[in-house]
Amino acid sequence: MGKSKTKNQKKSRATANHVAEEIFSAVPHSFVFHRGLIGKNVGRLIVDVRRVMEPFTAESLKVRKKNVLKDFVAVAGPLGVTHFMIFSRTPSSVNMRLARLPKGPTLHFKVLKYSLVKDVVSSLKKHRMHEQQFTHHPLLILNNFGSDGMHVKLMSTMFQNMFPSINVHKISLNNIKRCVLLSYNPETEEIEFRHYSMKVVPVGMSRGVKKLMQERFPNMSKFEDISELMIKGANLSESEAEQDGDHNITELPQVYSGRGNMASQQSAVRLTEIGPRMTLQLMKIQEGMGNGNILYHTMISKTEEEIQEILNRKQEQNIADKQEKRDANKKKSLEGIKRKQAEAEEDSEVEDPGMQDNEVAVVESDDEVEYYRQAVGREPDEDMFPATKRRHGSERTHGPAKKRKMSPGKPFRKDQDGKSPKRNGPGGQRDKMGKGWKKDGEKAFGRDTKPGRKPFGGKKPGERGEKKFGGKKTFDKNKDKSFKSKGSKGKPAFKKKGVRHGSKQRKGKG
Repeated sequence: MGKSKTKNQKKSRATANHVAEEIFSAVPHSFVFHRGLIGKNVGRLIVDVRRVMEPFTAESLKVRKKNVLKDFVAVAGPLGVTHFMIFSRTPSSVNMRLARLPKGPTLHFKVLKYSLVKDVVSSLKKHRMHEQQFTHHPLLILNNFGSDGMHVKLMSTMFQNMFPSINVHKISLNNIKRCVLLSYNPETEEIEFRHYSMKVVPVGMSRGVKKLMQERFPNMSKFEDISELMIKGANLSESEAEQDGDHNITELPQVYSGRGNMASQQSAVRLTEIGPRMTLQLMKIQEGMGNGNILYHTMISKTEEEIQEILNRKQEQNIADKQEKRDANKKKSLEGIKRKQAEAEEDSEVEDPGMQDNEVAVVESDDEVEYYRQAVGREPDEDMFPATKRRHGSERTHGPAKKRKMSPGKPFRKDQDGKSPKRNGPGGQRDKMGKGWKKDGEKAFGRDTKPGRKPFGGKKPGERGEKKFGGKKTFDKNKDKSFKSKGSKGKPAFKKKGVRHGSKQRKGKG
């Protein structure tokens, strides 16, 4: 069972991960993909270029036919991608676009010649390439980019920003295993793209000693003494000898990986090409992501007046396009307003057909208990409507009747004088004061005819706040608000909302 990590180990691991994330997010990243039909060889070239840009590139980027450039731009932002390398093919040439996100510029190159990794490796006698070389980014070397011309300086800046910058005082030499060389020829205006593997070996010793340090022991059966191997280096093939000189010998400031590479000692830096190889030519520089103004063109040159005329014409075209869109939107809005008005007029002209023969009249009621009773067909539970008092069957029969919903074809019947008619039937007749109903031989409720007692309500007629109606009769507000049911004295009936008494007609049941 392994030992558990201490607090210091966990803290150092977390700090290292945080620093690695910051470094990874600060360096430039790239997408290498194609547009359109490219063929097998150009597809292999894209894979080789992705290998050059490792580890800060999308190694397995999937490209579909329905993808457009906006899809890659939308994905590039969250992933921190800063550069696009887009390859395409025409019947006459292979092109490469180098774009800086998110606002450009975009450099258009023509690929004059190219060689794949497999072609470069097959032409070498000895090649040196392993997976550890691709764990760190390559070292960028720019050659002869200091010539005059703004387009040359712009190309140099674009190439430098594609690769992470290095600090010569803090960088570890063991992390530098590859290099990318870009050489510009001012006469032909061509750029040579090369990719090399780096190797550092000590100098100042014989070839025999180097082989012993590398644990490669030669055949010493013909030697009489070991000194012959150390001094002469006999029986060694010419292919094992390297042509070192002042052009590749330097003094190492750090200890470099490999036997014999010590600090402050001279060592030789040897390059082995691993591919791919390309010859590029700049065609034009464009603003934005391929849809802006042309800043530079190799074949076409224009004067300041022509450029200004083109800009003015483009501005006028933009204004005309915006005005056309504005007019189209205005026309569309007016059509929508007219359509809504026509629909509103059609809805207002539709007549109410009234109640059909097979329809059942809907009884409008504000009472929730009554609505539940009519809809369900049984009495609700006691705790279902706590805020509403349920009516008993005996009380509902004596209370005021519900107001029916009148059909459109039947007008509301009223008397000519606007007063409700008196009822003279077996149920009794209405008293003159309009206070309630009384039976024959029975005194009206709400009054006390015994002498010496106050009328119903406990106030004298002068204190009841009564109002005169037409100067003849007076009405009591307190008495007119509620009614008592027939045959039961002292028990007021339930009031029905929306039913007025007095001059308006009272409708009975049924």
